[in-house]
Amino acid sequence: MSTRKARRTVVTGIGVVAPNGTSTEAFWKRTQEGMSVLDRVTREGCEDLPLRVAGEVRGFDPVALIEERYLVQTDRFTHFAMAAADMALDDARLGRADYEDRPFGVGVVTAAGSGGGEFGQRELQRLWGQGSTYVGPYQSIAWFYAASTGQISIRGGFKGPCAVVASDEAGGLDALAHADRSVRRGTDAVVVGAAEAPLAPYSVVCQLGYRDLSAAEDPTRAYRPFTSDACGFVPAEGGAMFVVEEEESARERGARARAEIAGHAATFTTAAHWEESREGLAHAIEGALREAGCAPEEVDVVFADALGSPAADRAEALALADALGPHSRRVPVTAPKTGIGRAYCGGPVLDAAAAVLAMEDGLVPPTPNVFDVCHDLDVVTERARPAELRTALVLSRGLMGSNAALVLRRPA
Repeated sequence: MSTRKARRTVVTGIGVVAPNGTSTEAFWKRTQEGMSVLDRVTREGCEDLPLRVAGEVRGFDPVALIEERYLVQTDRFTHFAMAAADMALDDARLGRADYEDRPFGVGVVTAAGSGGGEFGQRELQRLWGQGSTYVGPYQSIAWFYAASTGQISIRGGFKGPCAVVASDEAGGLDALAHADRSVRRGTDAVVVGAAEAPLAPYSVVCQLGYRDLSAAEDPTRAYRPFTSDACGFVPAEGGAMFVVEEEESARERGARARAEIAGHAATFTTAAHWEESREGLAHAIEGALREAGCAPEEVDVVFADALGSPAADRAEALALADALGPHSRRVPVTAPKTGIGRAYCGGPVLDAAAAVLAMEDGLVPPTPNVFDVCHDLDVVTERARPAELRTALVLSRGLMGSNAALVLRRPA
């Protein structure tokens, strides 16, 4: 029996800042083309570190997008989030005039896994190199995981329920679920998503301890999940923000309902023991489908977690088989992130954005750099596949053991 609520949460706005595009339109164009933008790391201070390949956001000018008073007190990951939030609000046509008489009706939720490493490193270098008087006052807040939620809410005048999911990578999907539950409880709208900037030297050094991080030097072979050449994942920066609203109020103000958040579930399994993630991920998929009132055979496309290590890929393939049964061998599976890298908490929300766009255009985007699939999955490779898409399943697992599944549905 479905546990779906009476109030329905719909996506009315999407904003994207990603390695393959600093707008939603550019991101989707290159995603559906299967373009890979993975390349050698060029960020200052990272050139001599063992990480060779990453997904960098290039051509992003925060000065042109964000007021100076916010720039000086925020890190790159918050710049991405604020810019993407602006795009999402514009897309939803949600302006101050729509909520100035009800500022407590709009909330903000973001997820973060790494925080503001670049800002924090710069200020600590000043502390040890020049002394405490050279450390700015914003060192206390700019690196913090909650910074994006706080700055977006202050900048936009949003006084409704605000939160941050300081979590594993799957926190990106958990943030969307948190926003959905806020709308169920009566909030009119929530600005929600995640963005990461983990390519500063300090942040990269922290990541070098991840045994699943790819050390490959060839960008075309560095991140190839579900293949016999799988050698780990490639990190990335960027992310996506959404505006989600109660369906009826969104329609009343003339907003377009782009997708419904239909179901979500999350579990936890032992960190980095990928064989154990099979059960946890399968349980999350089953829970999300149950909340959505969705049968396994109704899933039209799967946006896979696609970690890129043999054990993790095998566990994901088996989890899909456990949860979807025979349908797991027929449903199209895609992992567009192989062309841009895994942006930690920003990764699954980029997948969610791609899922909404895929349902709108009736097109399953391909999985770049992947050809010889060695699992019993219908992974879409080489070129996009036209398909009638009504329901999308988005999956995410974190390196510390979190698992999450999100069901998105195209509005009737």
